[in-house]
Amino acid sequence: MPRHIVCLTFDHDHMSGFIARGQTTPTYISRGEYDAVVIPRLVALLGRHDIKATFFTPGHTIDSSPQAVMPYVEAGHELAHHGWTHRLPASLSRDEEEEEIVRGNNSIKRVSGQFARGYRSPAWDLSPHSIDLLLTHRIQYDSSLMGHDYDCYYARQGDVVELKKPFQRGRETRLVEMPISWSLDDYPHFEYMRMPNMVQQGLMNASGVLENFVDDFVYMTRVVDWGILTYTFHPHVIGRGHRMIMLEKLILRLGELGAEFMTMERALDEWHAHRMSRDNAARASQAAAE
Repeated sequence: MPRHIVCLTFDHDHMSGFIARGQTTPTYISRGEYDAVVIPRLVALLGRHDIKATFFTPGHTIDSSPQAVMPYVEAGHELAHHGWTHRLPASLSRDEEEEEIVRGNNSIKRVSGQFARGYRSPAWDLSPHSIDLLLTHRIQYDSSLMGHDYDCYYARQGDVVELKKPFQRGRETRLVEMPISWSLDDYPHFEYMRMPNMVQQGLMNASGVLENFVDDFVYMTRVVDWGILTYTFHPHVIGRGHRMIMLEKLILRLGELGAEFMTMERALDEWHAHRMSRDNAARASQAAAE
């Protein structure tokens, strides 16, 4: 039976992303603080449509503004790991990265009562140590890589990447990768950023982005019978009025097309069950052929 799962995810960076980039003047900080206005609206929107989402939240957000985090924790949404300071893991030493994981997990447990099952790297940039550290700290899934669109896969460890040599794949680990894409992230489409060497234009028409987001789901229904599609939003970005209208239109349209909405952790369990069923069916078919 065909199943097409959608995970709505929210990177609740608050002001941590700006601080990690050294953007600490009042206007930048206020851009992050705006999400405190948006969170109750998002929780209400998801509640109206009986959807449980996943919030990837840095420890800095939790410890700085617990009042902005508790509405979705109390509503039963998944609270997942997103570092502590929102610094890129690839910019940290192994010890610094591990400190981020431990500190972030402690923040998560303090407000939710349990450690995170899932992790998403700030800026989606893992280090050579990330997968080993995530496994050490009992993280079950990662959502930072882009090696598929509609299926999960096991993350590799130990890839060898050298400029003048063929790429060598490392070994598969037990960490499940639940892939993402910049094209399904609101930030590059909408967020205007001035930086020393570039301007991220953003500010795209929400209706055009909506069309792209819907078409990715439509294409999934055409090419796979069973799949998972993950969308990424940021409260301070998606929270502007015309974009909130776009988000609700997306929810309604995907529902009409047969989407099953669920958290990442539930989708992970569904993927494991689907994989086991598929493998059992393949073994039974092979045995019958013999």
